[in-house]
Amino acid sequence: MQTTIKTSVRFSGVGLHSGVPVHMAVHPASAHYGIWFRRTDLDEDALIPARWHAVEDATLCTRLVNDAGVEVKTVEHIMAALAGCGVHNALIELDGPEVPVLDGSSAQFVEAILAAGLQKLDAPVRAIRILEPVEVRNGEAVARLEPADNLSIAFHIEFDDAAIGQQSKVLNMANGTFVRELCNSRTFCRQRDVDAMHANGLALGGSLENAVVVEGDQVLTPGGLRYHDEAVRHKMLDAMGDLALAGAPIVGRYTGKRAGHALTNKLLRKLFATPSAFQMVECSDTMAGRLPGVGVNPADLPVPA
Repeated sequence: MQTTIKTSVRFSGVGLHSGVPVHMAVHPASAHYGIWFRRTDLDEDALIPARWHAVEDATLCTRLVNDAGVEVKTVEHIMAALAGCGVHNALIELDGPEVPVLDGSSAQFVEAILAAGLQKLDAPVRAIRILEPVEVRNGEAVARLEPADNLSIAFHIEFDDAAIGQQSKVLNMANGTFVRELCNSRTFCRQRDVDAMHANGLALGGSLENAVVVEGDQVLTPGGLRYHDEAVRHKMLDAMGDLALAGAPIVGRYTGKRAGHALTNKLLRKLFATPSAFQMVECSDTMAGRLPGVGVNPADLPVPA
């Protein structure tokens, strides 16, 4: 069955890239509503679809823009939280142009969603079953979807900084894996990149409290890493959020190598431009039972480090 949250949940913080304070609320929605954003600071054209075709300029974060040019950016962490908790329908209201970054992960979103509880709706879940491989490349970066019985994510990253280095991870995303393994993995960056972005008026809300900052073999963020492979886990979190913009759960294997927001969106665009590569299906009980978020509860949340 499709789900929504039982009660609204609210968040306050700053945007990672804008540095602008923002208040955000996630509200229940009816069956087949999907996920929408609404800018409460605007009087007109305030609704923005959380869909792949609305993505523009996904270099540093995932940015959605509606037909009137109204935007909301850094949506990947809240989208990952909703998908990872199995929420199919919700209205997200915010009074600014960017989702609050909070601690740089999805953990606080997930905690609030699970505390609110999920409401089953009288409608079956429809999913996107991958029928044949689809792949996109940009130099050495690769993103790929291929057939599988449920969503799995495989990711590989390579950085010169020894604090990150080469990391690989593969996870079956069924039944709450996102909540247990990925949701509290924070965004990461190198100090020299932070300095360059600040000099260009970017990442103005970034700090050591909402990102893992490294330089060489040093982790500059107080408290260090939550996992030895936190960086690749966060890239998987981002992929989960970007794939959620497909508009329905994906049943297939996603593989990313040095991939980012833009390449995952390019992959979705190629998928939907290739009708033979996918099929919209009504989930059987068996298939639905393997979707992310099924059976998850607050006890699955990682213990704070």
